[in-house]
Amino acid sequence: MGKSIVNRKSSIRQLFDANALWLSMVIGALGYKLFLPLAPILPWLIFGMLFFTFCKIDPLDLRLHKWHWVVLTAQIVLSLATYAGVYWLTGNRFLAQGLLMCFIMPTATAAPIIAGKMGGSIQNLTSFTLLSNFATSLIVPALFPLINPAAEKAFIPAFLLILSRVAPLLLGPFFSAWLLRIGYQWRTKKEFVLSKQAAQIPFYLWVTSITVLFATVTNTVLSTFNIQHSTILWLLIGAFFACLLQFGLGKLIGYYLPAPSKGRDYQDVLINPAAAPKNMNEVSSITAGQAFGQKNTSLGVWMAHTYLNPMAALGAAAYIIWQNLFNSLQLTIAAHKK
Repeated sequence: MGKSIVNRKSSIRQLFDANALWLSMVIGALGYKLFLPLAPILPWLIFGMLFFTFCKIDPLDLRLHKWHWVVLTAQIVLSLATYAGVYWLTGNRFLAQGLLMCFIMPTATAAPIIAGKMGGSIQNLTSFTLLSNFATSLIVPALFPLINPAAEKAFIPAFLLILSRVAPLLLGPFFSAWLLRIGYQWRTKKEFVLSKQAAQIPFYLWVTSITVLFATVTNTVLSTFNIQHSTILWLLIGAFFACLLQFGLGKLIGYYLPAPSKGRDYQDVLINPAAAPKNMNEVSSITAGQAFGQKNTSLGVWMAHTYLNPMAALGAAAYIIWQNLFNSLQLTIAAHKK
């Protein structure tokens, strides 16, 4: 009887986990007036989410692999090609900038959480997340003034401004988790291992942040009714294909350029799926797919408002919808495979 109750609870949790992303999107959109005041706590939710994620890994296991550089190069090339191609074909600078944002945004800080849920390598994706966000801090200050002459910011101040948005949310949790690991090992003389219960916290913090983020996105969309509806429609369509292209291309690159994961053998498979012996082509395919496709959309919306225009921010907002629906579908498929 007790085992039956445990199994039922496990099934309910798996069902919730598989559908949590799209449910949080709907709740955030419908109740945006209720959740909009919570926008200031988003950085703290992300900080906590990353802290628990970084607690799962040993920083010494982080390293760069071939697929990291291939994905980063593809991201830059697609960003430039998309802007140039769309602007040349349509002459619509707003549309071109909006679709550019779908590609130029760096990897989401939450990407390792979703990848871990599906059996990807948390270590390898964390390495790329750090690389991607730092590279974006370099690329955007150099590129955006060429796209939008009104963005007359010198490179160094613009670089430092973007880095000031990225670094605290990445490096703060990273070093906090590292210090906790070192302190624990120094005091107990034991290896630091995150409990199974604590390992689930990042996902639920991410679901909460999606609810708040969608409240802000809904408010942004409703405040831009003066923009042509046809442009908004093309942004939604373009963001959909940009999402499919990046997830698909990332999975392809990862599959053909597999990278070994350095997960510790003592970690449980539920805490870090990449620590278990698996087909590395499959693990890298999942990891690189999330690295390329799952974007730091909150940073993207901010960059668009700061350097481009509200229309470009709508491109990032449209991408939020598709990437979370795609992630929800992936989590559902992964849950059925268990």
